[in-house]
Amino acid sequence: MTDKGNDSTISLPEWEKHVAEKWTQRKSSFSTMSGLSVPLLGVPEDLDEEYMNQIGLPGEYPFTRGPYPTMYRGRLWTMRMFAGFGTPEDTNRRFKMLLEAGQTGLSTAFDMPTLMGRDPDHALSLGEVGREGVSVATLEDMERLFDGIDLTKVTTSMTINGPAIILLAYYVAVAEKRGITPDKLGGTLQADILKEFIAQKEWIVPPRPSMRIIRDMLVYCTKHMPRWNTISISGYHIREAGATAVQELAFTLADGLAYVDSGIEAGLDVDSFAPRLSFFFDVHNDFFEEIAKFRAGRRLWARLMKSRYNAKNPKSLMLRTHAQTAGVSLTAQQPMNNVVRVAIQALAAVLGGTQSLHTNSMDETYALPTEDAARLALRTQQLIADETGVTNTVDPLAGSYFIEDLTNRMEAEALAIIEKIDALGGMVEAVEQGWPQREIGRSAYEFQRQLEDEDQIMVGVNRYVESDESSIPTLEIETEVEASQLERLKEFKERRDVAAHAEAIEKVRAACEGTDNLMEAVLDAARAGATVGEISDVFRDVWTSYTDPGYL
Repeated sequence: MTDKGNDSTISLPEWEKHVAEKWTQRKSSFSTMSGLSVPLLGVPEDLDEEYMNQIGLPGEYPFTRGPYPTMYRGRLWTMRMFAGFGTPEDTNRRFKMLLEAGQTGLSTAFDMPTLMGRDPDHALSLGEVGREGVSVATLEDMERLFDGIDLTKVTTSMTINGPAIILLAYYVAVAEKRGITPDKLGGTLQADILKEFIAQKEWIVPPRPSMRIIRDMLVYCTKHMPRWNTISISGYHIREAGATAVQELAFTLADGLAYVDSGIEAGLDVDSFAPRLSFFFDVHNDFFEEIAKFRAGRRLWARLMKSRYNAKNPKSLMLRTHAQTAGVSLTAQQPMNNVVRVAIQALAAVLGGTQSLHTNSMDETYALPTEDAARLALRTQQLIADETGVTNTVDPLAGSYFIEDLTNRMEAEALAIIEKIDALGGMVEAVEQGWPQREIGRSAYEFQRQLEDEDQIMVGVNRYVESDESSIPTLEIETEVEASQLERLKEFKERRDVAAHAEAIEKVRAACEGTDNLMEAVLDAARAGATVGEISDVFRDVWTSYTDPGYL
């Protein structure tokens, strides 16, 4: 049989021998609860050319069955629970609780002022400090956030976009203070600014200068941070805004292509940075569609990277993904039902082959998760991993007529959307014209209409409704959090070296106005005590602010 991606011929016994030699497995043998042996891989007797071109083997082009040969037989997905609220100390305690409960990676949620590049003392920050995530405005805040956590032993994901370059600089500077060089740091920065303009609406400057910032981070990380995933290309927020699964897949991959184009325009070889691009998908309620989405996404990305960019490194062709259960699917009505929704969605993510997973807590329609709710959400993943048997074999649904047909159709539909974006001039042009925004708006409207007509059922909302709703405990963020952060910020500014700070800010301005890599200037500013808001204000001064045109 021929592997079309690597232009080589390999037999199944040869593949199995290669896997046995190169890839370790978690146990010496796997079996059902009845003692029946479970093979690593289920395949038909005749692995013909069509099968190999469309489905193939895990860890081999076109990666339909997964990016790694043994998948969860070798290593489980990273259980990375999203956490962040209040002060850095509050979130630090939550991080440590989750790590003690068995979480295997950190994922950081920042509050709205931080996401928008504003300090706690800005007028627009009033009432929002620490409410939707952790408040981080200074290098000292970042030090408190990761106090007592070995940055060489955990991977850290940061969900931050507009000011992503600043938070990355803080993380690098904190590591430097501990004697850790950037090449030792592992993790992921979301930094997906295109999906902000499409869906989430949190930015600092217009699209094109925003892409300049992304490009400079990409170049810096390629040269200095080989273990760091520079961009987590996010379909999650696109889906949460109302996109269909097909639109989520298409728009996300189109964003990814725009970032690849940017890296190449900066003079990077595609194989020097593409292996460290990662993806982030929503997992909604349509069980089989979500599984097919992951499989179609891997195959389509591999084919696009090979055909458009002639990528040679197999890792450049691999779509590796973090997944999160669908926040938009959770309901305030009958909130205990959310535990069931999350479990089913998480199972779909695992059967789809995700590399990392966050499970939402049942209380997130009310507030940020309580400690008990977050622990239960983590336990949901652990139950799937250790009690269901679904991790014992790779891609167990492969070969299902329904799954394979759905995978094929999702790939074809997503490719048609990508080709439409190409015709518009690429994703940046499409965003400026408002095309993806309008398409998502139409899909969101259609879904709401279906709910109101009961063509779509949401248990507890438009069917099986109960008049006497029970309440559940929720997390409350005290007003003292804002006062504390304001006082800390004031003291921090009074203690810093005024001259060094001013010089560093001017270097950031010069880099924005010129062609020097921004990351170096922002890193120097972080070391000199510049705040998130101050550096963001330089961006706004040089490149102006941006207002959503409000496409309909």
